[in-house]
Amino acid sequence: MRSAVVFGSTGGIGAALTSELSRMGGFDTVLGLSRHSVPAFDLVDEPSIRDAARHIAPLKPALVVVATGMLRGKGIEPEKTIRAIDPARMAGVFAINAIGPAAVMKHVLPAMQRDERSVFAVLSAKVGSIGDNRLGGWASYRASKAALNQLVRTAAIELRRTHPKAICVAIHPGTVATALSSGFAATGLEIQQPAEAARDILKCLNALQSDQSGGFFDRFGQPIPF
Repeated sequence: MRSAVVFGSTGGIGAALTSELSRMGGFDTVLGLSRHSVPAFDLVDEPSIRDAARHIAPLKPALVVVATGMLRGKGIEPEKTIRAIDPARMAGVFAINAIGPAAVMKHVLPAMQRDERSVFAVLSAKVGSIGDNRLGGWASYRASKAALNQLVRTAAIELRRTHPKAICVAIHPGTVATALSSGFAATGLEIQQPAEAARDILKCLNALQSDQSGGFFDRFGQPIPF
């Protein structure tokens, strides 16, 4: 029995990933989790993440994708300059983009398939690349995604000791026509529909090898500098 789980299945990319996984037919079970699913989970409520992990543990998932993220929210907008940082708002961005996914790793990675190839992926962002940062701005979002990439790298090193065939990676989905990117796509950027992004992401994840665990890739499988 092969199972796939998508955390954040009601978001633009998360919904597309859940739909595409069901359409592909390569999994016996495709489970989409959100604040409104059964079980429900909330990135800022670790007990709900723990309970969701307990629910999926018997499935021994072969694929888990954390398709969550926040660029802006109630009273939160991406900073144009470092002078605009508000510590409380920055903490809110980190809670969603780094701390919440870290809690998912904590509770879900032990449940991954041990004897066969398995993949755990989180959606990151190219602007979280320190080496690629040439414009500045968006301090909270950039820093939270950079932190997420470091967490993925750390988790991958530890996972290799117990799950040698597992792959743990961060994926940049590109600019996708979702609520997250609405109004922030730079002129000239290629904007994809969620279904297209989902197909590319799953194709990428399917092609990754175990020695690529801990890496940061775009949706086509090309490495992105940390």
